[in-house]
Amino acid sequence: MSNQQKTLTPRLVKKLWLVFVFLILLMGVSYIVITGYFANKYYQETTQRLNAELANHVIEEKFQSASPFLEDGSVNKALFGDLMHDMMAVNRGIEVYLLNKTGQILYSVVLDHGDNAPEQSVSLAPITSFIQNDGKDFVLGDDPRNPGEQKIFSAAQFNIDGREGYIYIVLEGVEFQLVSSNLLGQYFAKLGIRAVILTTFFTALVGLLSIWFLTKNLRLITGTIRRFQEGDLEARVENPEKSDIEVFAKSFNDMADTIVGNLDKMKSVDLLRRELIANVSHDLRTPLAVLKGYIETLQMKRDSLTENEKQEYLKITHGNVNKLSKLIDQLFEYSKLEAEQVTPIKEPFSITELSHDLIAKFKVLADQKKIDLHLENPKENSMVFADVSLVERALQNLIENALKYTPANGKVTLSIQRKDKNVEINITDTGNGIPINEQPFIFDRYKQVVNKDTKKQGYGLGLAIVKKIMDLHDTTITVLSKPREGSSFIFNLPAYQI
Repeated sequence: MSNQQKTLTPRLVKKLWLVFVFLILLMGVSYIVITGYFANKYYQETTQRLNAELANHVIEEKFQSASPFLEDGSVNKALFGDLMHDMMAVNRGIEVYLLNKTGQILYSVVLDHGDNAPEQSVSLAPITSFIQNDGKDFVLGDDPRNPGEQKIFSAAQFNIDGREGYIYIVLEGVEFQLVSSNLLGQYFAKLGIRAVILTTFFTALVGLLSIWFLTKNLRLITGTIRRFQEGDLEARVENPEKSDIEVFAKSFNDMADTIVGNLDKMKSVDLLRRELIANVSHDLRTPLAVLKGYIETLQMKRDSLTENEKQEYLKITHGNVNKLSKLIDQLFEYSKLEAEQVTPIKEPFSITELSHDLIAKFKVLADQKKIDLHLENPKENSMVFADVSLVERALQNLIENALKYTPANGKVTLSIQRKDKNVEINITDTGNGIPINEQPFIFDRYKQVVNKDTKKQGYGLGLAIVKKIMDLHDTTITVLSKPREGSSFIFNLPAYQI
């Protein structure tokens, strides 16, 4: 398998292995430490429970036949020497201490009791707790030979010849500590070696299974990406919400949808560009051909043409020049809108005043065609928040379109009406109407309605420009029309609160 086909890179695999090895080693060390700690606690509690009555046995067995104190009140050292000898023969790890009732150490074979030796004592709180609970609770007491350390012990109280005190037996003396330390080191060494071997084995096993399991979804996503890369544009991660790495699966699907959408948009733009070139070529060819024909006629027959004929030819030529100029202006305007190069500058303005100006502007043309052009609801001053120049352009195109398709003695009405938070603008005519099957397409570029009652006029860009302007204002324009009953173009703009 080539490197390009590998799902995981060697670096990622190495990092995953290191993480697993570290985690397993950490778990192994933690296991050894925790096991050693609780095993030691278990041993101490078991030993203390087993030897709980040891101090009582010493008092019962030894102090019945001999007193721990001599007649002069001093400690019977010989008795304690025999006592330690007998007990150490059985267990070399124990240490026996004679305490007075305040916890001061009166004598022990393992301590130096010379003239310069400091007085030592142990805390009575653990001893009292131990005796009260009959040695059933796990209690640690002071270690006289290692101040600051706590050891398991057995203790019992005595009262002989009016003298009170305690027999205090440390069950883990110095001898025990020396042997235990050596054995513990060997134990941990052996356990450590075995733990390393087992850790390595289980790391390899668990690592392989974990990497395989954890990267299962990653492999699926990688495979899907590779299919998409190789040209399968329909490749998507199935059920991304069920993936362990849901965010990546959804991100890839969204990215793939965006790429496919952009490709479709590019194809659509390319198709529209070709249509635009074809339509522009056709529409430019017609007025250019007319211009060329009449100019050539003027050149060839300028001596034989009458003055009226010359003026008619020039009038026709001028009209076609205007058509060319208007077509070019519309092309530039629509191209900017389609390329999203126009950014609306929204501001509050009076749609009523703008409508009055437009009605006055088209009044002359309407009178020439004998069309009644008027504004409804002119008394109410309606304010909107929009781009005034773009809205003016849209209204101008709609009025021109209405006048174009309205016959003589017809009517074109521009009405303005406040509705909740919007202002509704309605341009209605009494023309021949739009066939129902044509209505969904009238806002398409170069779409012109042609029926038997009308001639093909214009270049099909006026309504397309209106639609783009409405899109920039986040609103829609709708058409209501029936054949021979006229048409109504309606859109809304947000009202401005003064």
